[in-house]
Amino acid sequence: MTKLVGIARLAAESPSLEAKNRVEYLDLTSRKFLARCDSPRVPFHWMINPYRGCEFGCKYCYARYSHEFMELRDPLQFERKIFAKHFNAATFREELSRLPLGETIAIGTATDPYQPAERRFRVTRAILEVFASIAGFRIGITTKSDFIVRDLDLLRELTRRHYVSVHMTVTTTDRELARLLEPMAPRPDLRIAAVRKLNAGGVRASVFCSPIMPLINDSDPSIDAVARAARAAGARSFGGNVLFLKSCARDVFLPFLEEHFPLLVRRYRERYQRTAFLRGAYPDLIHERVRQVRKRYGFEHGEGDRDSQPEPELWPRDAQLDLFADPESAMVVPESRHVDARPLGSACLDSQQDALTSSQP
Repeated sequence: MTKLVGIARLAAESPSLEAKNRVEYLDLTSRKFLARCDSPRVPFHWMINPYRGCEFGCKYCYARYSHEFMELRDPLQFERKIFAKHFNAATFREELSRLPLGETIAIGTATDPYQPAERRFRVTRAILEVFASIAGFRIGITTKSDFIVRDLDLLRELTRRHYVSVHMTVTTTDRELARLLEPMAPRPDLRIAAVRKLNAGGVRASVFCSPIMPLINDSDPSIDAVARAARAAGARSFGGNVLFLKSCARDVFLPFLEEHFPLLVRRYRERYQRTAFLRGAYPDLIHERVRQVRKRYGFEHGEGDRDSQPEPELWPRDAQLDLFADPESAMVVPESRHVDARPLGSACLDSQQDALTSSQP
């Protein structure tokens, strides 16, 4: 029997927190919450994933491979074994203190930070509570859950201290199609309503129509409907990217096509058999289609122009100032129920493996 090491050993030793008919929640020891991303294709250097796995079960999800580092090879385990990371506010604050002023941090690159587990374990909220006591970062949050509005109070405080953007994923406005593609995610109209509430509450929220899937949601009327809803909800920007299929995602997506879109199976196999990314005329066509839709609805800055945001009220004005010099100004927030008080040395995650769970464009 192969000896498990690193994150695989920690996952195997994780105690069960709760089990439902379909999903088991486990407690994962975590020494670090920040993971570095050096990919030149993404606009951030650091990422945070409060959970491993995602209960939403989106058929196209690329992040299923992150469970493979824990020797969980069945791609369906990604949505059935959800690991809630232990959180220690003091340790996380120390991690942040080592970053330069103005660093960009993405929350939710390989998991949805507002999936159902967040209602129980509040790891995402605990992370935001720390950000609400400091200043000086650029923070992006990606989700497809309207549950994010629970944290409107915290997010509003964050906008006084950081550049903050929320990116809501809406693949289609068609409820039936969305239910097939994203069986456990909130309805599209609920997500759009959340975008409206966030923007009305002073938090910049945008809409991403991603992924755009050939012959499923790639028509001009389909993309137009999402953009039109985004504009009506006050979205600050709009964008979309073509589907890419890693091997672990293909193992779920192709059987899904066989059941619901059998006439498309051959085409997808031909196009994605040797590569996860489509090249050539098709992505160029979709990029132009998205550009035209953005222009149609007055989304001037593509997928989010940070330069268009006003400087936060409490943004540090001197790069030499300590980001953490004024704890007295911290917002008073409720204590999280999911706090790990154990010493830093009680666990050791391989940070390189953790970084590999990052988003890939």
